Amino acid sequence: MSTFANTVIKKKFHMSLINALKWRYATKKMTGRVVPQENVDQIVEAAHLAPTSSGLQPFKVIVVSNADLKAKIAPIANNQSQIIDGSHLLIFAAWDNYTEERIRSVFANANTERGLPASTTADYENMLVGAYTNKTAEENFHHAAKQAYIGFGIALAEAALLGVDATPMEGFNPAQLDELLGLNELGLRSTTILALGFRDASADWLVNLKKVRTPKEQFVIEYK
Repeated sequence: MSTFANTVIKKKFHMSLINALKWRYATKKMTGRVVPQENVDQIVEAAHLAPTSSGLQPFKVIVVSNADLKAKIAPIANNQSQIIDGSHLLIFAAWDNYTEERIRSVFANANTERGLPASTTADYENMLVGAYTNKTAEENFHHAAKQAYIGFGIALAEAALLGVDATPMEGFNPAQLDELLGLNELGLRSTTILALGFRDASADWLVNLKKVRTPKEQFVIEYK
């Protein structure tokens, strides 16, 4: 592909994402209209393709559309109306720890998919195992949670590109949510929630307010 073609493609995607981010906001009221399954799948796939440290993908995305389960989640999340009125909830849950078994299983799968011998990544695996197993479980969880947030941010951007409203939520009790969903048994801890749906412009106080961010000259620090 020519340099010119690459430049055009990069500009097209950059502008479309910027416009989508200008359109999106943290939707406060949703209509209850169901998000098409292909859109949900695409948003989840965006999170699935997100970059993570060493490619370990130390998190899962839990997709909740069941009304009864959403009703149980609502009081755990301060009864935010988007829990009920939104179409789907994406719950990002990080590994509770990095273990040798988890690390090696990721590379075993990658080598199999790539048709490479297991020895290909042995040295790198050993380095990672040594680094992570010398840290506490809590330290490792916080690192894994940062990786989950990368996927979370990319899912949020993909939702905007698709014209799907999304509300990021940290206002919930993680321990209670983990217990409700049985995440402890899966070696996971919830980190954040993304409610998907469509804005109710007639009832949302935030929808018509100007999007405001820190002035760019205060936001960007340059060293030239």
